[in-house]
Amino acid sequence: MIRKGMKLYSILFGACPKCHQESMYVNKNPYALSETLKIHDKCSHCDTRYRMEPSFFYGSMYVSYGVGIAFAVAAFVVSFLLIETSLIVAFIAIVLTLIGFMPIIMRLSRNIWINLFMSYDKELAKK
Repeated sequence: MIRKGMKLYSILFGACPKCHQESMYVNKNPYALSETLKIHDKCSHCDTRYRMEPSFFYGSMYVSYGVGIAFAVAAFVVSFLLIETSLIVAFIAIVLTLIGFMPIIMRLSRNIWINLFMSYDKELAKK
């Protein structure tokens, strides 16, 4: 079970990495494409600044590559190995998966990136 206080909670739900009390994102829906990457400047609960420096989230591009590969491998395994489609159909499944899940991949990458640098703080969560 995933609950507040675990890094996985902040990564999966996009919660503040310090207090887990609010979403980092202006719009919680990643498929609101014009607002997919818009984040608040700081947490309204604990005042944690999300952008520690200009261009902080550029590093999440490296994480995005790994997350994208994981999604692609999952699509391949499901389509080619489990459903036993041809390689062409498996390739199409990979492309459609990456396109369809791109907003989620981008947010997940940002969540992982910021959680590499910040940890949950029980005292801030109680504030």
